[in-house]
Amino acid sequence: MNTVDHIAGHTFHGRKGAIENAFRYSIDYILLDPETRPGTPALFSVNRANITNWRDRDHGGTPGQGRGAVWLREQFGNLGVTQPDRITLLTQPRVMGHVFNPVSFWFCFDAEDQLYAVVSEVTNTFGTRHSYLCHTPNFAPIQPSDRIVATKLMHVSPFQEVEGTYTFRFDYRPDRVGVWIDYGRENGGLIATLTGPRAPLTNRTILWSLLRRPFGARRAFTLILWQALKLWVKKARFRPFRKAPVPDHPVSRIRDP
Repeated sequence: MNTVDHIAGHTFHGRKGAIENAFRYSIDYILLDPETRPGTPALFSVNRANITNWRDRDHGGTPGQGRGAVWLREQFGNLGVTQPDRITLLTQPRVMGHVFNPVSFWFCFDAEDQLYAVVSEVTNTFGTRHSYLCHTPNFAPIQPSDRIVATKLMHVSPFQEVEGTYTFRFDYRPDRVGVWIDYGRENGGLIATLTGPRAPLTNRTILWSLLRRPFGARRAFTLILWQALKLWVKKARFRPFRKAPVPDHPVSRIRDP
């Protein structure tokens, strides 16, 4: 992959349980190969300042101190997992120097170019990060119909406990990308989705996105706070982050099938 793709996506979140809340927003993601230096339009750069850009340090390790795909390959080695032949990363870009990614996805392909693992990199608003290595039994190619279950280990929302499971589903195609996450817990949970078509990133799409969805991740962060306020008004139980456990390992495996 020697170019950067733009995903003019839509995200949906629907809370389950006694206190319901749902929203759908348009959002801009990029898809790129983090181990190459792809051709980019003038308004987008890799590892240097621009109106929009992407930096290794934003992924793979502590936010702002990441090491990108180098870190990912180290984790595969530590876990005894076969190294990917090719990697692509689905994430929000920096816009005017700012970035915040509640979740990014490392798609990992084998020598036959089959998707065999996805690392879901989750980051909360307090800068804590934990990743979930998603795969099928025996690392068989991941199909759109596969449901991959992982135990939740990190506090993400102050309105949810650190309990229950994530059920992931991935649909990776040449023309579009889809991710579905069903968080289940006793008496509640939520459903989150991200879907959108793939198209080459151009100066035109960058400018159009900035006009329709200005400030990029700042906008996304503001919308998160707005939804949190709505939950607080609905009297959803608030759980302070200071009481939340933090995983002592950066990547967890899926639950045994």
